[in-house]
Amino acid sequence: METISPKLLNWASILDDKTREQAVMTAGLPFIYPHLALMPDAHLGKGATVGSVIPTLLAIIPAAVGVDIGCGMIAVRTQYSVKDLPKDRKGLREDIERVIPLSAGHNNRKVLSTAEPRIAELKRRAAKAGFNPAQYVAQWELQLGSLGSGNHFIEVSADEDDGVWLFLHSGSRGIGNRIAQHHIGVAQHVGRKHQIRLPHPDLAYLDEGTQQFERYIAELRWAQHFALLNREEMMDRVTAQFSRWVGGPVQERERINCHHNFTQQETHYGKPVWVSRKGAIKAGHGDPGLIPGSMGTASYVVEGRGNPASLNSSPHGAGREYSRNAARKTFTLEELKRAMRGIEFRASETFIDEIPAAYKPIDQVMQDAADLVTVRHKLRQLVNVKGN
Repeated sequence: METISPKLLNWASILDDKTREQAVMTAGLPFIYPHLALMPDAHLGKGATVGSVIPTLLAIIPAAVGVDIGCGMIAVRTQYSVKDLPKDRKGLREDIERVIPLSAGHNNRKVLSTAEPRIAELKRRAAKAGFNPAQYVAQWELQLGSLGSGNHFIEVSADEDDGVWLFLHSGSRGIGNRIAQHHIGVAQHVGRKHQIRLPHPDLAYLDEGTQQFERYIAELRWAQHFALLNREEMMDRVTAQFSRWVGGPVQERERINCHHNFTQQETHYGKPVWVSRKGAIKAGHGDPGLIPGSMGTASYVVEGRGNPASLNSSPHGAGREYSRNAARKTFTLEELKRAMRGIEFRASETFIDEIPAAYKPIDQVMQDAADLVTVRHKLRQLVNVKGN
């Protein structure tokens, strides 16, 4: 751990100057308490740094939560071993791609029976929160059970004992993005109205106790739950396809579902604060967690160590070293194919910006996080599904 300033603690051994400057700028806000914690996977983000833990007193920065509210991971440990799996993994990949809509803007054509109780729960929660999600997305129900694009993925992986895991990364889809963008705009409007001077427009905040703050929190919590149920719905579909492919039922020996773009109220250093984890997972003592690497590298199943200086947090993944545009200009499809050798995936130039070399080495990230989490399992990928 490096102390950059009394308001900024850093766990990242790989940290570029622009990311450091952005984190220093955020940490300098007067309502940060006790300090901002920069995770090992930290990289430049919108307004606030991705891979940062931002505790705030009596205020929240909507952009510091992120636009993919509730984005996170889910994993299921099955009873199967690698030796139990059929040789043709392409068929499984194609079956998963068939039952789960991939890519931004791709939704279900109808609400499936498995999704109906989850949709009903979300409608009850929205009514209790006093808003109608259709004001943001007319047919938001069709987004439940869809993956999205970018670094969202579905994988079949194996641990160090060849035990098979199902692994998935996604969030609150378009509905969560619309909610986030709306409230970022509200915060900026409030700042302009009251002539609040900020180092960056995306650090606009909402004061606790105001109507705007209460509305944001209500809709934020709804979107976080949408994201959690979205992962549950997709995992049920992946499990069904895997079961058909392997020729037997799946016994779930463990299921872990955790956010890494979210906020919640916690007590740290003697005060109640809103802890916004933008690209970080909660890693209190004994908390189960999931830290994926980039496609083609390892992922980790972890347990939190409850490090108070990190505000009980840990990294959420590898963290980018190259922007998406820079990665597309630097790497080739052939390099991606070599990096993915031995893993069933859909080879496409669309995924060049997700090549492992565009990310920090996940093993270095985990080494930096040694005082934040204990590693339970290291997973290697067998099948990878991504959105376009």
